[in-house]
Amino acid sequence: MPSTETPNPAAQPPEALAEPRRLHPLPRGLVELYGLLAVLFVLVPEWMAGGALAGLREGRVGSELPVASGAWRRVPELRLASMTLAELRQLAGQWQLRGYGRLDRDQLTARLLRRIQASGRKPL
Repeated sequence: MPSTETPNPAAQPPEALAEPRRLHPLPRGLVELYGLLAVLFVLVPEWMAGGALAGLREGRVGSELPVASGAWRRVPELRLASMTLAELRQLAGQWQLRGYGRLDRDQLTARLLRRIQASGRKPL
């Protein structure tokens, strides 16, 4: 005897139930307009800024990087500020500071400065 029941929609896989979505593409003219706007608002200012920076560099004479000043070599605060935490800990080990591994950067720098100033010798 044939079944007169309608098929249960919940029993079918979800892929079969959902109708594929149709996306409406943008008109070609609108896509080209967006591309033109992108060039005008993004690339042209970048080119202008690059040209201005190149013009500033042409007027300079000598090295592009400033020479390290004598103060950087003489003042221990500047030297310590330029070091990484690993370099500071290595220096603390050389200076035989106790407990330097648990100190944060500021505390370690302060202890190293006190030790350098107390010793009175060439810092680094």
